[in-house]
Amino acid sequence: MFISLLCFNIINNSCDLTYLTWLLLNNKYVNSKIKICKTNASFTIPFCSLLSNKYRQPLFPSTQLNNITLATRELEHTKRQMDTIAAMEKPHAICIPYPAQGHINPMMKLAKLLHFKGFHISFVNTHYNHKRLLRSRGPSSLDGLSDFCFHSIPDGLPPSDAEATQSIPDLCESVPKHSLEPFCELINKLNCVLPVCCIISDGCMSFTLEAANRFGLPEVLFWTTSACGLLAYTHYRELVGKEYIPLKDMSYVTNGYLETTLDWVPGMKNIKLRDFPSFIRTTDINDIMFNYLMTEAETLPRGSAVVLNTFDALEQDSVNPICTMNPRTFTIGPLHLMQEHVHDERLKQIGSNLWKEDVSCINWLDTKDPGSVVFVNFGSITVMSKEQLTEFGWGLANSKKDFLWVTRPDIVGDNEAMMPPEFVDETKERAMMTSWCPQEQVLKHPAIGGFLTHSGWNSTIESISSGVPVICWPFFAEQQTNCRYSCVEWGIGMEIDTDVKREEVEAQVREMMDGKKGKMMKSKASEWKTKAEEAVAIGGSSYLNFDKLVSEVLLIRK
Repeated sequence: MFISLLCFNIINNSCDLTYLTWLLLNNKYVNSKIKICKTNASFTIPFCSLLSNKYRQPLFPSTQLNNITLATRELEHTKRQMDTIAAMEKPHAICIPYPAQGHINPMMKLAKLLHFKGFHISFVNTHYNHKRLLRSRGPSSLDGLSDFCFHSIPDGLPPSDAEATQSIPDLCESVPKHSLEPFCELINKLNCVLPVCCIISDGCMSFTLEAANRFGLPEVLFWTTSACGLLAYTHYRELVGKEYIPLKDMSYVTNGYLETTLDWVPGMKNIKLRDFPSFIRTTDINDIMFNYLMTEAETLPRGSAVVLNTFDALEQDSVNPICTMNPRTFTIGPLHLMQEHVHDERLKQIGSNLWKEDVSCINWLDTKDPGSVVFVNFGSITVMSKEQLTEFGWGLANSKKDFLWVTRPDIVGDNEAMMPPEFVDETKERAMMTSWCPQEQVLKHPAIGGFLTHSGWNSTIESISSGVPVICWPFFAEQQTNCRYSCVEWGIGMEIDTDVKREEVEAQVREMMDGKKGKMMKSKASEWKTKAEEAVAIGGSSYLNFDKLVSEVLLIRK
């Protein structure tokens, strides 16, 4: 058979036949096929124009395997080139997360959904995190696909510990100053290959709005927080205007002042000052984090749309006020459940974890009874003192429950996160400790009966979607808000005091796993799990919202 088309995919490869499907004739798929046919004495390869002359002759038995391998490699190389041509017909989206693990993960999930919808994806990390991903996932981990590519821009910070999370205040101060022009240069470069049609930016990276304006592109602001957390940020300036903050002195953190109820915040019934994101706990009106989040939240109306990793049934009361700031606000979560609609094995090879995952913990969980294990993970940013780590450890040990505990190398700052030998001896039959794990997979495991968490939004929405109750120890930012909603509004959690004591840890773990309140929390968590699944099902609220986001925003040129 003579072949004259330009692009092919190997669609089947067996001992007897290798089939090639040729594509892209006037942008239409055709079904022409060729095959390598096995005969008694030789292999005949009846195709010519794209392969070199050495493959146009029969292959003799002594060399047939080697030549077929070489031919296949050349075919695969040509396929990659032709895939690039095919990708040029796709809409091109840039996805740029805030440079921290808890922001990169949900942006990656959104990028994969868009890719599955037919978008060419350019995923933009900082140079620092780009290198970390290569270290954690291997040198070829960011090769991507012909239509899912990785790029990086500088963050403006000096080199730092290769395995540690960078200073969040330093990032917030540096990135807006140093990343805009490199980002615009990248857009220019990408436009020379395949014109960019839209930008999906983390809501905390609003400098990209200036880039979108320069290039006349729609920009979606993807807030990776909860809706309630974002809503709280939008009221920061009002708290200043009403003179609730800055605090007169730091004694106001502990003297009961933070128990003040705010009855004027739309969508946040009976909210207290203590429930607002933690950056209000400052005496400095010029505090970097307070001002950064206040300013970023105020850019909501400037986005072509706002996207939230939540679902209507869970946070409608918080979403409604946000819609008054930007009517095109879309709830499209839980994103990790939405990903179940993606049926592309290639995308599963693209990951976003900055630490290497220890998958052996899944095998360990397989040996445990259903609902018997406490999962402990304080996220990618939380740091604690050696004393706090010790109190958590002995509280878990004294509970007599099995537990899986993630302790990052930098969780206690410059000190190694090690427990004493007597702790190891006490818990060796019922504990596993690791530096990082596949959290979504862990939370879905039937052995997990509860989650001791920092209440980051990814952890919260993943526990809700898995029907797992939580014990909350919020560290900073809107984790405090998530904690309040988990414990009060959603009925799935309990809070541990900031000044953690082993006795309280032990008591709450026992209550969550065996107590009356624990049973009520598990029941509520199960109800929310069902509602989360309904939201992402075909025809569900998040499913429909994602379709609207694509058709009504991302594919519409400014």
